[in-house]
Amino acid sequence: MSRPDRPGTPAPASSLNAARRSRELAELAHGAQVDVLVVGLGATGAGAALDAASRGLTVAAIDAHDLAFGTSRWSSKLIHGGLRYLATGHLDVAHESAVERGILMERTAPHLVRAQPFVLPLTPLVSRGQAALAWAGLRAGDLLRAGARTSRTTLPAPRTLSAVETRHMSPVLRPAGLRGGLLSWDGQLTDDARLVTAVARTAAAHGARILTRTRALTVTGTGARVRDELTGEELQIRARTVINAAGVWAGGLVDDVRLRPSRGTHLVLRSDDLGGLRAGMHIPVPGESNRFVLVLPQGDGRVYVGLTDEPVEGPVPDVPDVPETDIGFLLDVLGSALDVPLRRDDVVGAFAGLRPLLDTHPAGGSVPGRTADISRRHAVLASPGGVVTVVGGKLTTYRRMAEDAVDAALAAGGLTAGPSRTAVTPLVGAAPAGALARLGVPRRLVRRYGAEAPAVHALGVADPALARLVVPGHPVTAAEFLWAVRHEGALDESDVLDRRTRIGLVDEDRRAAGEAAQEALARCFS
Repeated sequence: MSRPDRPGTPAPASSLNAARRSRELAELAHGAQVDVLVVGLGATGAGAALDAASRGLTVAAIDAHDLAFGTSRWSSKLIHGGLRYLATGHLDVAHESAVERGILMERTAPHLVRAQPFVLPLTPLVSRGQAALAWAGLRAGDLLRAGARTSRTTLPAPRTLSAVETRHMSPVLRPAGLRGGLLSWDGQLTDDARLVTAVARTAAAHGARILTRTRALTVTGTGARVRDELTGEELQIRARTVINAAGVWAGGLVDDVRLRPSRGTHLVLRSDDLGGLRAGMHIPVPGESNRFVLVLPQGDGRVYVGLTDEPVEGPVPDVPDVPETDIGFLLDVLGSALDVPLRRDDVVGAFAGLRPLLDTHPAGGSVPGRTADISRRHAVLASPGGVVTVVGGKLTTYRRMAEDAVDAALAAGGLTAGPSRTAVTPLVGAAPAGALARLGVPRRLVRRYGAEAPAVHALGVADPALARLVVPGHPVTAAEFLWAVRHEGALDESDVLDRRTRIGLVDEDRRAAGEAAQEALARCFS
C-alpha cells in the first residue's frame, strides 16, 4: 500500500500535483482524444468529471484558475435540506435538495458534512404568527428528511426551546423580550472548497485528467482551443462531447445562454466577539416573512455571517467585491437580535459569491422581481454547436446537476455508457463514522481529511517543523500546506491559502501565513 506521507513513495491515484498536470497536458497536446471535456472545475464541473470517469469514459476537465476558484468557494458552507424551496412552492427542488443532502451525509462525504444545530430566536421582532409559520416550516423540513430516507440519527428532529435553553445555546442573544427559540438541524460542510477538491481527486482516481490553470479560448462540440496559463502555450483538446460548467462565466463560452447573477455576501468575525456559540443561528430579517441571516460557527476561531441576495449587472469579475452596503445590512440584522455591539472594525474579513441563475424571461427582457425570487432549479441546455451547458442549481445539488449534464452530453455526442454511479461512490477520505472515530488523530484533521487524516498527521510526526501552526491561534499546520501541494493540486500561494485552507479570508492571517506557504511550495518544486 502506498504511503503518501512519506517522500519518495508512490502517490495514490487521486493525487493532484504539478508533475501530473504537466504530463497529462502533454498527452492532450500530442493528440490524445477524450470522450468528455468539461470546462470549469467548481463543484458541478468536478462532479461532471467524476460522473463521466466513474462510468468508464475518458475525461479531461479544465479551469482557467484553480479548483473551486469561483462560486463554489463562496457559499454558506451548508448542505441544505430544501426548506426554503418548500416555502416558495418549489417542491421538486426541495425534495431533490433533501435527497442530495442525505447522499452526502450518509454515503459519499460523511467526513466533510455533519449535522449542525440552528437556533431561530423568538425575539420581539418575530410575531407569534411568524413563529407558528416558521415552526410549521421546520416540521415540513423534517418530513423532507424522512421522504429522502435520511436517518433520524443523522439529523435529529426539530423542537422548541425555552428562553433559558435558547440563551444557553446562543449566549450572545439579547435577553430582553426573548420568548424562546426553535431548534433545527441541517448539514454543514467543513469547507466548500474542500468538497470540490475531494470530488476532483476522486475523479482523478478514476482516470480523469484534472487540469487547472488551463483556459478555454474557444469551445465547440468537439473540443476546445486552450492556453496553459503557466507557460502561455496553446493546444487543442479533442473530445467527443463537451460540457460547459463554467458557472457565472458560462455565457462567455456559448452564445445562447443568458444568466442573471446574484451576489451573496458573508462577513467573517472572530468567534471571541460572539461568545460561546453552541449552535448556528437564523436571525430573521426585520420586515421580511421568510428571509434570515445565518450565523455560522466554523470551529476554527471564526464565524461567518450571511447572506445577501442582490442582482449584479455588468461584466462578471474573477473575484467579486464586497460592497459596504452589504456589510452594513448584515451588521444591522445582527444588531436587531444580539446583546453585543458589533461594529465595522469587528469584521475581519468578507467574501462574496455570484450565483449563476438562469434568466428564463423571453429574449429581450429580464426576469422581473428580485434575484431572491428566481428559482434555484438547475437547467441543462444543448447549443446548436453541440456544447452542453449546465447552470443554475446550488452547491447541495451539484451531484445531480453533474449527472444530468453527463446524460445530456452523452446524447449530444452519440456516446453510450452505463448509468451514473456517483450516488454510491465515496469521495476521497470518506469512511463510516465508526471508522473515522477510531483513527486516533486530531478530530479537526478527520473533519477535513477523513480517512487521509493519519497521513497528514504523520507528516508532522516525522518532521516537528511541519506540526507547527502557520498562524498563531489558527489550527492549520505546515503539514497541511505540504499536503495541499503534494496531493491536492495547489500550484501557488493563493491555491494554498485561499482554497485548500481558508486562511486567506482574513488579510491579517494571510500575511502571517505567506512564508509558510512559500516554504511548502519550495519543498515540493525545488
